[in-house]
Amino acid sequence: MDWTEGPVLVRTPATSANLGPGFDSLGLALSLYDDVEVELTGGAVSIEVDGEGAEVADRGERHLIVKVLRRTFDVLDDLAGSGPARPPGIRLRCRNRIPHSRGLGSSSAAIVAGIVAARALHPAGKLFDDDAALRLATEIEGHPDNVAPCLAGGLTVAWTAPGGARLVRLESQVAQVTALVPEQRLPTERARSVLPATVPHGDAAANAGRAALLIAALTGGLPEDVLLDATEDRLHQDYRAPAMPDSAALVKTLRDAGVPAVISGAGPTVLAFTNASRVDSVVPEVGKGWHIHPLDVATRGARVMTGEPEVRA
Repeated sequence: MDWTEGPVLVRTPATSANLGPGFDSLGLALSLYDDVEVELTGGAVSIEVDGEGAEVADRGERHLIVKVLRRTFDVLDDLAGSGPARPPGIRLRCRNRIPHSRGLGSSSAAIVAGIVAARALHPAGKLFDDDAALRLATEIEGHPDNVAPCLAGGLTVAWTAPGGARLVRLESQVAQVTALVPEQRLPTERARSVLPATVPHGDAAANAGRAALLIAALTGGLPEDVLLDATEDRLHQDYRAPAMPDSAALVKTLRDAGVPAVISGAGPTVLAFTNASRVDSVVPEVGKGWHIHPLDVATRGARVMTGEPEVRA
């Protein structure tokens, strides 16, 4: 078996995790994509970035995708036993559309892109199935809620079992959402640092019921008032509100108007389960300082693209 010749282009979707009550377990793939082109060379590491993350293009071996490629190659080497030596250099070209540090899964998209590209390039890539990819992506990311929908597409429920991360993919009857993305960033580490070590039993019980209702609402096409109840959260959003007061206020305004709205992932993006025109009618001033993205639920997860590499556009 030989290493794949020529570049490999991988497209990964944005994702929104938690969806309100489904903390660290529920995720939704969205139609906003990063394109990553990877080619093995005989030289050093070369990185070009167009769009988000251009400021880290000079990190070389410390770039997240490069680190993921190297780690995945090592895993595949172990699976295959001794094999042909790989070229030492990597040429990486990224066209990034997913906002960074905004709660839309940019790091998960990068991790999944690296794994999928490595699998396509390595002679033993077919030995590494989607379950193995999920386990490795979760080990690198630390939790499976974003990497699961990025890999599988659609609506996912993810959890960690003794053997590693697992997922179930569901068909969402909600086909469109609106992401409201602010200018400011919020690192996931900071958003997690404000969470308490324990929560009241009543709040945990309430969230368990809401998470079950949310699955029913998203997959059963239930009315918007049910979806509004289903997206209520008591585990993380209120605790994180001081770190993102504008986002918390926007969520409250939308929900008070009957729009099912949540903090997307660790924030500060707000995800509304409605169309952009409804958001405009409720909060007409939202365009000031916010980028409004009407998005479809992405039915496909990360994949190797064929044809002209769009990363060059």
